[in-house]
Amino acid sequence: MSRVMSPRHERRTRSRIAGLGVAIALMTQLASPAAMAQVYRWVAENGVTHLSSEKPPPGVKAERIDIPSASKRTTTKTSTNGSRSTGSTAPPATPAQVAGREELLGSLRTRECVIALEALERKTGGTEPSSATEIRRLKQTADLNCSQDPVRRRHQEEMAAKLRVANSPTCVEARNQLADMMAPGSKLPREQVKIQQAFVDEHCTSPVR
Repeated sequence: MSRVMSPRHERRTRSRIAGLGVAIALMTQLASPAAMAQVYRWVAENGVTHLSSEKPPPGVKAERIDIPSASKRTTTKTSTNGSRSTGSTAPPATPAQVAGREELLGSLRTRECVIALEALERKTGGTEPSSATEIRRLKQTADLNCSQDPVRRRHQEEMAAKLRVANSPTCVEARNQLADMMAPGSKLPREQVKIQQAFVDEHCTSPVR
């Protein structure tokens, strides 16, 4: 297959892979004021992605992902200009929130791990231009976020292999063909479209979003 992925489809593919953290952040920011447990995500000066339930070092700009509970507590706050306003304050995190935070933290770390492992394979395999700095950054990101548990690490490596296939030229072409088959005005038999969809679902679906 020689067809090159169009910029529109390339942007769509990359956005699906890169969107998990943004989607979670938006959903939690739209939640009503509530008790919160936080996960912090930031990128260090060397480009390495960090994820933690602890606040980053002072002066580090981080994305905070809140995990809301169903309860609320309202209190009175004093703004920086000295006026008083009513707002919501967060009581200590509940056990359920802590468990949810750890689950979210694990999912986000797995995502960063899988993306780093897949990129390392491409860049160290000579299929893409790279640099020693980029390789070092990817290795540090993988070391920081990949699991030390052998079973979980093997699962993460399997996800990276699946992501590698999903990003391959064959799957790029398969998704392009499916998009053309489903475009308005297409008169291809429904069964042919279903076969193409099944192939994409089985072989070309990214394991991370």
